Amino acid sequence: MRVEISIAREKAKAMPKGSIEALTQEMIKRLSARYEDAEVIVKTASNDGLSVLRSADKEGDKEYVQELLQEVWESADDWFSR
Repeated sequence: MRVEISIAREKAKAMPKGSIEALTQEMIKRLSARYEDAEVIVKTASNDGLSVLRSADKEGDKEYVQELLQEVWESADDWFSR
C-alpha cells in the first residue's frame, strides 16, 4: 500500500523544521504494524490531501489511514521530540 499525504504549503511553512520527515517516519511505523508493505510519502502541495494507492480495500484502508493520521497529529508532542 502507498499513502500520499499532502500538506498545504502555508501550513508546511508554519510547521517546525524536520516535522515532515518526523511525520513520515511516525506514519510508516504505525502503518507497518498492520500493513507490512506500507510506503508513506508526505509532501507539500497547494491543498491538504490524502491518497491511498495499491490497496485491496481502498475505502476501508483510507478510512483507517485517516483515523491513524488524526491520532498521529493529536499525539505530535509525544513523537515529534524523538
